[in-house]
Amino acid sequence: MKPFYFDIEKQRPRLSRREAIRRALLAASGLVLADHISFRALAAAPAARAKAVIQIWMWGGPPHVDIFDPKPEAGTDYCGPLKTPIETNVSGIRIGELLPLLARQADKYSIIRSMTHGNNGHETASYIVQTGRQPGGRLVFPCVGSVVSLTRGYDAGYKGLIPPYVVLTEPQGRFDEAGFLGERYKPFATGGNPAQTPFAVEGVVAPGVTEAHQKSRRELLHQLDTLAQDLPQDPQVAANTKAENMAYDMILGDGAKVFDLSQEKADLRDRYGRTKFGQSCLVARRLVERGIPYVTINYGGWDTHKENFQTMRRLLPEMDKGMATLMQDLKDRGLLDSTIIWWGGEFGRTPKVQWEAPWNGGRGHWGKVFSAMVAGGGFKGGQVIGASDAKGEEVKDRPVYPVDLIGSIYAQLGIPATTKLPNPEGLPTSVMPQPEEGIKIAGLLKEIMSV
Repeated sequence: MKPFYFDIEKQRPRLSRREAIRRALLAASGLVLADHISFRALAAAPAARAKAVIQIWMWGGPPHVDIFDPKPEAGTDYCGPLKTPIETNVSGIRIGELLPLLARQADKYSIIRSMTHGNNGHETASYIVQTGRQPGGRLVFPCVGSVVSLTRGYDAGYKGLIPPYVVLTEPQGRFDEAGFLGERYKPFATGGNPAQTPFAVEGVVAPGVTEAHQKSRRELLHQLDTLAQDLPQDPQVAANTKAENMAYDMILGDGAKVFDLSQEKADLRDRYGRTKFGQSCLVARRLVERGIPYVTINYGGWDTHKENFQTMRRLLPEMDKGMATLMQDLKDRGLLDSTIIWWGGEFGRTPKVQWEAPWNGGRGHWGKVFSAMVAGGGFKGGQVIGASDAKGEEVKDRPVYPVDLIGSIYAQLGIPATTKLPNPEGLPTSVMPQPEEGIKIAGLLKEIMSV
């Protein structure tokens, strides 16, 4: 097999609707022969505390000093007009003033204020945060979602109609995907907008085609398929019939219902917020409720080089509603203990505001120190890990590298660090870097991991 090389100029191909559904259906019905991973290492796995992950990917890099690491004492050149952080329901923890709902739920999540990798490029930083590896090597490594798809998906007995790794709604870019694991472990990106009715999921809901039209199409297919009528017991015909039934179950049956938000109460949808992000949070809850092990919400708009504070006043209240309601909804349904919420982006933003034109109060890229947040799935709430300095420019205490956070998530899912990945060059490769790879590692986040 030809090795996969890291090529920053190469564009990632977008899956068609037909191909996305075909892959999922054929895999579920046993018609695809995939590379197999040895799961002997899983026998020694730590006890899994989590069954699923909802990753809230803040594409573009969220400004840490405006959200989870406010620095009002640093002055206006750093905090700008957002100079009044608010107390949370956990004594001693303050967060940004535009997050009152999340402030009331600080006992459910922990903040990491000392994330670091030092890289200021969107794509390369994204690769580091989502794989734990450094860019530029011979192989493109899989992201967390693809590793979970491998270890908790079809190869591990997953039977769901919906693929085990779902992205709401657009792919994050070519470094959010399967790397050398290949097409089988790429995410199923829904497309569409869950705030619209209907939520037109690519490959499931065809724009302009009604349910009645879909049913009439199927009836016509059965009338024309004389081979299936004459040879119903033929193994190949039976397999095709099974795949067809699964496909239509995705379109007209239980598979499609998970994306139908009209089944939810109007007041709950209002609490999430009738925005693309808010309704994506609701869809994510419905997906993990159905057993999907990994869901990413790709939440863009955070690359605030210009007019950062105007953008924060628009996006942070939206984020506040969606995330706070998601946590409470999962808690009310008994799902928070088994579902990890992972919030963060590829880096933070420059703590010192760029007031001059053309930035007009913007913030640039900042990989020296930034924030992440985790909740549920065995992670304790009401705590802060690490600290940045007085101006939010450097790590002051307890550096946390992306690989440390990723390793902690794997541990909560019961995936051992030594679990082998099927390397295309036949070399021994594990889900977590080995010492000879030279990756900086500070250690698991044991301070917030339930024993």
